[in-house]
Amino acid sequence: MSTKRRTYSAEFKAKLVLEVLEGEKTINEIASSYEIIPNNLKNWKKQFLENMSLAFDKSSVVKDYKEEIETLQKNNDNLAKKVGNLTIEKDFLEGEVPLEGKSS
Repeated sequence: MSTKRRTYSAEFKAKLVLEVLEGEKTINEIASSYEIIPNNLKNWKKQFLENMSLAFDKSSVVKDYKEEIETLQKNNDNLAKKVGNLTIEKDFLEGEVPLEGKSS
């Protein structure tokens, strides 16, 4: 029997990591009280500590995401144009689009 993998919200993970950092309970005690695997809690703490500087440098994170979104939008626009051109070409070759200047 397989068990379904549980997912946890970022808020839940942050709450538990803050409990760990407070130091009032051990990782095992916190994991046990929330019925999670202690290794998950250790990994979340590690991830939090590695990325905590982002909380104070939001502008660079936002800038990176905006640039990525802009690039993806340009790629999407180029692909949409290409699809449109290929559709017109296909329709023309199948005889569905009349030649300019000639009546049907």
